[in-house]
Amino acid sequence: MTDRLPAALEQIRADFLDLGIKDRLQLLLEFSNELPELPAQYADHPDLFERVEECQSPVFIFVEVDEARVVHLFAMAPKEAPTTRGFASILVQGLANLTVDEVLDVPDDFPNTIGLTEAVSPLRIRGMTALLGRTKRQIREKIAA
Repeated sequence: MTDRLPAALEQIRADFLDLGIKDRLQLLLEFSNELPELPAQYADHPDLFERVEECQSPVFIFVEVDEARVVHLFAMAPKEAPTTRGFASILVQGLANLTVDEVLDVPDDFPNTIGLTEAVSPLRIRGMTALLGRTKRQIREKIAA
């Protein structure tokens, strides 16, 4: 599938692949309930967030790269959109505390490798792929600045 995934993403993938299709949807729902709240400094600044247009439901992301080149991904998605919210949560949790290089090395096809292609529509998988792609683009823009 992929050469080297960061440990958190590898564990998330393994957790999904260990389940049947119906249970994978339940796990995705659990992830949607675990999307971290925004820190106070960002909660009042929706203008910092970029909408991921490829997602069927409104999801917004913001990437911060700290002085140690550690990536922090923040996301907002409505509770009424559990699939989109679950995808955002997978990435927020799976990319937490990774370096710029580790995030940029995550294979672009990661969303296709976690066993959800049989459970959700290709359009939804495309949305998750776009979430990852926009995260990487924001990182590249921040480190180039």
